Parts: sequence; structure tokens; C-alpha cells
Amino acid sequence: MERLELARRLGITLQGAEPHDAIVEACDPGRFMAAWGEAVAAGGTVFIKDPAWGAVERAQFAALVQPQFANHKSQIGSGWLCLPTGGSSGQLKLIRHDQDTIAAAVRGCCGHFSVTQINAVGVLPLHHVSGLMAWMRCVFTGGRYVPWTWADMEAGRWPEIGGGDWFLSLVPTQLQRLLGRREAEERLRRFRAIFVGGGPAWPELLARAAAARLPLAPGYGMTETAAMVTALRPEEFWAGRRGCGPSLPHARVDLDADGVIRITAESLFRGYYPHLRATGQWETEDLGRFDEHGSLHVIGRRDTVIITGGKKVAPDEVEAALRATGQFADVAVIGLPDAEWGQTLVACYPAGPAQPDISLVNRHITGQLAPHKRPKRYVPIAVWPRNEPGKINRHELTALALQALAKRGLEL
Repeated sequence: MERLELARRLGITLQGAEPHDAIVEACDPGRFMAAWGEAVAAGGTVFIKDPAWGAVERAQFAALVQPQFANHKSQIGSGWLCLPTGGSSGQLKLIRHDQDTIAAAVRGCCGHFSVTQINAVGVLPLHHVSGLMAWMRCVFTGGRYVPWTWADMEAGRWPEIGGGDWFLSLVPTQLQRLLGRREAEERLRRFRAIFVGGGPAWPELLARAAAARLPLAPGYGMTETAAMVTALRPEEFWAGRRGCGPSLPHARVDLDADGVIRITAESLFRGYYPHLRATGQWETEDLGRFDEHGSLHVIGRRDTVIITGGKKVAPDEVEAALRATGQFADVAVIGLPDAEWGQTLVACYPAGPAQPDISLVNRHITGQLAPHKRPKRYVPIAVWPRNEPGKINRHELTALALQALAKRGLEL
């Protein structure tokens, strides 16, 4: 596909002037879509900015992008769309995509779910890959895209959707807030599939969604893959299968000897701006396993493994056990420096009027987790560093936890 074809599908005309780069930054979906269309028409590199960025992220963005603007080095070929990601490291990266990687991801999604046209209600921000791809699936298949606010959906105000196959993308915490509401569950059952990603969905949440007969499609993907490369189908979810599902048609997911997830896909990114990457397989930082049905289970990230007393602990495993207690609206486990053990496990959760019963939590996890996997401290955090797509900034969380402990005069 040529960029001209993408422009045509967006209903815009490529400008005849010399191609130039453009930056898109907007919270409002309508303004974002208009600005993005104009940027595509400009013919140069398109940079997406997150309006919620602070001074640190903006400085990192400027360091990457401004020298290119100053030198007028527009890169108009492969990888002209630069999507931001901070991952869990806090270091901003710009992921290079183009019309071909996006089209491949859309084809894979359609083939996996046996649909030719995708309609979507979008509540995730368009400046993140999960929100942008919800829109792009509609653009590339001639479907209808309805931008909606999460605040309206949570408050019980839903858009009216007509016939056809409709899809919705949510992060686990959003799904948790909708479960248990009769009208919300009835509305959710109208969708062909509800994509769940952005962070691990815990077993209790999935069990409640299955009991409510919600058409969940948990998946695995990231900015580098233009969203999903694996996904469970709703019928598989209802049959009791779990994990992130098998590979989509456009992708192949493998594991190396250490369980590191490796991806080969037509939707793989072109490189980290300003560089281009060689084509071929890409190795992630995630650890996984496949079950007997070929469904991928993500165990955690190898760069977030905590080593305490010489033993490795995957935060995701501990977080799942903590969520299962029903005491936490959200929780994240980090490792803080410890002179004796190297690192010690600390469970952080959003501060609020409803506080967890830590004695109950400890009794619950004692029979489930080995002693070295049990948190040694529980720390409430006033400003919870989880972004809209559900990613925790663990570097920021570590700094906040250390500050909270120091303020309370506590030591590890």
C-alpha cells in the first residue's frame, strides 16, 4: 500500500508542496484525527506526542526530534509514523511505523476474528497505539469509528451502535470498574469482541467476566508490533481457555531457551527513531510460555525481575496473588535496594479512603507464595503512575515509594 492510499482512506489529499515533518498533539479525538490527517497529507515524518507528558518526557522528545527539524532531514519513506512509548523504563522511545505495518496488523486482526469490516467504540487515547489501532482498523476496513470518553462510559452513558461487528478495547482496570453493573454488562455483551490489554488481567477478573458471558479477547502486543500479535477469541475464552491466545495470521511468536518472547510479523516496527532496524525476528523483554492449546501466557518482563537473597521473583506473579485477595483496587510490586538481601519486595497501591486489610492479605498469600515472594512492606502512593493504556511506570513508582517511606520515617 502507498501512503497515497492511506490518505485516500482518510479522505484527505496529499499536499503538492515539498514534504515536511509534523507533530500531532491533541487530547480531543476530533482534533487529533483532523491534525493527524493533515500531518499525513504533509508527506513527511509524523510525530505523535502525549498531551499528558511532563517536563521530563517533553525534554526527551525534544532531544530526539528537534535536531531533525533543525536540519530539515525529513524521512518520508519507510517508518514515517513515530509513535511514543515509555514502556516500564521511563525512557521515551519513538517507534517507527508506516501504512504497510498498520495494514498488516489490520489484516491479521480481521483474519483472526473472521471479519471483513471492523466497527469500534474508542475510549483509549488516540496518541497510544491501542487507541490509534482501534481507529485504523475501521479506516482500513471501511468500518465506523465512534470516539467516546471513558468518563461517559463509566458513568453509564453509552453510544448507540448498530449492526455489524463492533469491537471495544479496554485495559483491565477499566473492565474491573464496569463488571457487576447490570446495564454495563448488557452493553458489553453486544460487542463482537472486547480486546483486553495494556497490562495483565488477573484470574479473578477473568473469572467474573466469563461468568457474565462477556466476549473477552485478551491479547498480547505492544507499540513495536502495532498492537496485537496474539489474541484469544471470545468462544475460546468462554470455553475456559486463558492466556493471550495464539498468534494472529500476520505474526509468529516463539520462545527462546530461556522463555524470552520473540516475534516475527509483517506489522513489526521499522526501528527506534531516528534509526531503522534490520528486518526479521525481534526479541522482546517479555518472558512467556505456551499452554497445551497454543495460547501464550506472559510471565513477566526479564528487565523487571526482582532478585532477593539470590532468588528471582516475577512481579506479575506476586501482583496476581495480591489482587486475588480482593483488597486492592490496583497494586504493583517493585524491588527496593536492601543491604542484606540485595532487593526487598514492596507492594505499592493507590492511596485512598478505603485501605487494604494487610493482615488479611498476608494470611491469604502465605499459603500461595513462597516466603521470598511475599512483600515485606505495603506502601500507599498518592499519585498513582499508571497511564491510560494501563502501563505502570516502575521507575517513577520506585521513586514515589522511596519518598513515601522516607516521609513516614520508615526504613526497609
